[in-house]
Amino acid sequence: MTASSSLPTLPGAWAQALWRRAQSWWHLLHFGAVAVVLMLSPSSYDASRRSRTAHYIHATTWQVLPWFTVLTALLSLVLIRIVVVTAVSYGLSQYALEMVVRVLVLELIPLSAALFVTLRAGLAFNAGALPTGPSEPPLPARGASLQRLRQGLLAQVTGNVFSVLALAVISSVVALVLAYLLVYGVSPWGLPGYARTVGRVFEPIVAFGFALKTVLFALAVAVVPAAASLEPRTQGAAASTVQPGAVRLFLVLLLIEAASLTLRYF
Repeated sequence: MTASSSLPTLPGAWAQALWRRAQSWWHLLHFGAVAVVLMLSPSSYDASRRSRTAHYIHATTWQVLPWFTVLTALLSLVLIRIVVVTAVSYGLSQYALEMVVRVLVLELIPLSAALFVTLRAGLAFNAGALPTGPSEPPLPARGASLQRLRQGLLAQVTGNVFSVLALAVISSVVALVLAYLLVYGVSPWGLPGYARTVGRVFEPIVAFGFALKTVLFALAVAVVPAAASLEPRTQGAAASTVQPGAVRLFLVLLLIEAASLTLRYF
């Protein structure tokens, strides 16, 4: 009787789980839209908020830019060398540069910048990481979440967006320079052919897709953990050792990258 009587409750439990999941994703989309509007609104940046935003930009970008650039340059040197040597050995040297630009600059560097900022700052929104138990005070209302976004989290969100964009752009430029130097050396005579190759890769639709993907990466890294930290949770929710929004963030990054590859190559 016990096993058979529990069967009718399963569809209801699944429906409740799906409904909570849908509410969670809707909260993420709504929070992301509000965050983007606030970031683009001049009224969000009074003197104190400008100072706080500048502090987070300095902490998330300027402090890590030198050694992240050096690390990216070293990895780029290794990958470029491998691709060039392999292409030459198969008699495909004319495609080596194009392959480097497509694989390294278009795909790996933006994703690497997003993952780096994710591990360093994007998952540092620890508020609300622990579930609310029956003996704890009630969770804040949605209006309090918006107020907290305005007062504190907006600076972190803006700083993380700027960090992903800056690291991706600067690392891409460094990789393009290194690719030229490894193929042509310090001679200026390879500039016309190199410019034609890079221009052939970065045709308008590809350049737009690259910029859009990088912006979406930056928004995902900045918004998903913040939205998860402010998401209302039900009483007695199961405890989790994962940082808020971690799994969802990596899923969003994977979906963005998969959509980019699908639209570009299929």
